[in-house]
Order: sequence, then C-alpha cells, then structure tokens
Amino acid sequence: MSAPLVSVIVPNYNYGRSIGLCVEAALAQTYPNVEVIVVDDCSTDDSAAIAAAAGARVVSTGVNGGVAVARNLGAELSSGEILVFLDSDVAMHPDAVAKSVELLGSGQGYGAICGTYEPEPLIRDSLIEEYRSLQQYYLLLKSEGVITTVHTAILAIPRRVFDEVGPFNPILRHTEDQDYGRRISERYTVLSSLEVRGRHDHDDTVRIVLDKVFARARLAVPLILGRRHLQGGFVTGPRAGASLAAPLTVAALAAPALWGPVWTLLPLALFVLGVWGDLDMYREVRRHRGRLFLGYFVAVNFLVNLTVFAAIGVAGVQWLCSKRFRHLYDPQPRPELAAKTAAGPGVAAGASGAGVAAGASRG
Repeated sequence: MSAPLVSVIVPNYNYGRSIGLCVEAALAQTYPNVEVIVVDDCSTDDSAAIAAAAGARVVSTGVNGGVAVARNLGAELSSGEILVFLDSDVAMHPDAVAKSVELLGSGQGYGAICGTYEPEPLIRDSLIEEYRSLQQYYLLLKSEGVITTVHTAILAIPRRVFDEVGPFNPILRHTEDQDYGRRISERYTVLSSLEVRGRHDHDDTVRIVLDKVFARARLAVPLILGRRHLQGGFVTGPRAGASLAAPLTVAALAAPALWGPVWTLLPLALFVLGVWGDLDMYREVRRHRGRLFLGYFVAVNFLVNLTVFAAIGVAGVQWLCSKRFRHLYDPQPRPELAAKTAAGPGVAAGASGAGVAAGASRG
C-alpha cells in the first residue's frame, strides 16, 4: 500500500527570518509522500519569495485575514489525506511527519497529533527567545499524553476529521487553536506526543512576548469559563497560584510603609511562594542552562505572571460588560472559504477586519 499524501500547510506573515528553515525541514522529511503549501497572508517582507525559492508551493490570501484564514485556505487547496499544520517559525525534525502518520494509524483512535518543541530556539540570538523556548518546552513536556486542546505549531489531523470538525474560526487571531481544541476534543482523542518534535524560533523582544501573553490570556478567559475542565496554560491548573503570587507580591511592597518594617517579610514570602509554585519548571531550567540563566528566567517569568494577572482582570471587566465577549466561542455556522483556487483572494466570508484582537497573523 502506498503512503498517503501528507499536505504540510504553513501560514505565513512576515516570517522571512525563519520561513526558509521551516520549508527546508518540511521538504527533508523521511516520510516519502509530502507536499508543502505556504499560505502567505499578504506579507510585507520577502518571506513569500524565500518560501518559493526553498521549494514550497506558495499561495496568497489576497487580504490579510489572520492565521485561521490562512490555515483554512491551505486545507482547501491541498490534496493530502493527512493535513499537517505547521507554523512558519518551526523547523520539524526529519521524522516528525512519519511519526505523526504512524501515531494516527496506530489504531488508538487519535483524531489529531500535536508535536512539541526542543528547549533551544531555532535561531539563537536573544535571551528572551531562550526563556520562551524553555518555558514552552516545559509546559508541553508536562502536557504529554491525551489533552483537551491543541497546539498548532505542529498539528497532524486526517482530512476526514478536519472536514467533520470544520475549519478554524476565521474571526480569531490569537486563540483559534484553543477554540479548535475544544471542538475537536469533543469528538476525538487528541494526543500531545514527544515523538513529534521541532525547533521553534520565538519572538526576540520582551515587549512582543508580553503583548502576546496578554492577548492570549485575555481571550482564553471566556473559553475557560465556558469549559472549566480545559487544561494547560497560565490561567488553569496548578500554575494559577504562581500567577496570582506575582501581583500580590507587588501589592505587598506597600505593607512596610503602612504597618511597619516587620512587614518587609510579606512581599518576600509571597515572592518565594510564587517561585515555589513553579519550582518544577525552575529545576528544569537549571538543568538545561545553569544557575546564572535561571536568575534571568525567574525575573522574566515574574513579569509574565504579572501580565497574565492583568489580562485576567481586563477579561473579567469585559466578561461583565460585553455580551459579545462572553459568547466569543459560541458555535457558529461553518464559514465558506471565498477562494476555491490559488488565484482567488482566499479570505473566509466575514473574516476581513473582524479579528477579535489586533496584531498580525502568526506563522
């Protein structure tokens, strides 16, 4: 029996820095039957040309609509029995597609396979990328096994499952993966596997990282409130305590001025409590990078926890005041893609200009 065709679908917006490495790795898979489609979401850099030069088939959305729109168009234009959605800043290991196909065909009833990251970034040129890689590596390491969400940096799914569950929600730009995970896990088992791996080129400035953390944490709140058993991330599970300790530490800095010097111990105790909540992660960081980098990691993680708390606070106000925000993830009619060929604009109906959060699409 011949190997089924696998379509690797890469959404791209201004990822000229990493798209060449992404495409080269996708075309160098040990699996024998792969097509690579890069869906360019109207980039303003030369990333589309780089992808084409690397050997990918490149199509355009015609109008910038976000990562969900790009993935949906790629699925529409692809021919594979299995779809592998791959972010444009990820270079897969050579056996990632083969491992995904093997797991999907293992008879375990998996409807999707999610890959994981290495603890080192794809392009090593900033400390914040080193932080983000280790943080994401740890979170994915701890989520190995059956999950109730998806992480779409590497996501393999049979076409029949994608057709049944429906496309990504085109109005979501930051939490389309969490929404899709909710929908697919209601029907199928989703596996996060350490056998399917790649290297991720994370954002290289603290500001961009904190902006994304804020946006995704805020937009995750209505999904979590509507489905409380959703796992993973900063706003659910045991990590919530560590996130809460950060703002309490800042608030407690006023205690000595209000009640006397003895209260100086309060913010220190709260900070230690926050570190204790993430102690297992910090042990993993120390094992990989040593004590010196661990100090940087703890400091940045404190800022991230503050950002998560601020996002939850803003989301709480929106939840009370905005019916639209409360019902952001309510089931919607399945959108029809406007484009049926590579030459078309490829924007889902109603998607243009309707993004929930500002920002360019992710690759």
